[in-house]
Amino acid sequence: MSQFSQLKKTLEQLDIQAAALDRQRGEHHLPLFDERLFRGQARLLTPCVQEARSTYDSILRESQNNLLTAERAEFLTERLVAQIGAIQRELATTSIRKSEPKHSSYYRKPINKLYQELAQHQEWERRLKDMVMEKEYLLSHSSLGQQQEAQQVLLATEQRLKRCQAAKLKLENQITYRERNQ
Repeated sequence: MSQFSQLKKTLEQLDIQAAALDRQRGEHHLPLFDERLFRGQARLLTPCVQEARSTYDSILRESQNNLLTAERAEFLTERLVAQIGAIQRELATTSIRKSEPKHSSYYRKPINKLYQELAQHQEWERRLKDMVMEKEYLLSHSSLGQQQEAQQVLLATEQRLKRCQAAKLKLENQITYRERNQ
């Protein structure tokens, strides 16, 4: 049983390390492991540690209930050793993962961030429209000598408004694309 208590400690340590790495690194763009080793297509390490813990629990439970055959024991222990080894290798190669080329999805902003940026652009657009109206009023009420300067200020403000609207449209298109393809 001492080997099992050591395995339990190892799994607890792996759980802590995996959680820390997942917080630091976030979700990987591809599944971390082969689906034969871990059932899910985990892109984080913590679910893999939980599955290894589940394999460990199965060995204990089946052993305590006298349901563990020699073949089943061999299968489960080989699986557990392979799972723990894979997790340990992943933790050990963290520095190598950092230098891997990033997938385009790594650079994608979360959709809630896109919505926040869209709201900000809508606010800027509203303010710029107000500024354009103000500059038009100033142009119409300026003296002949001031008209050229007022015209340039109006033109610059209209250009800012157009750039803002183009950026807003781009964000709207990104949001629409992401919502359709999720």
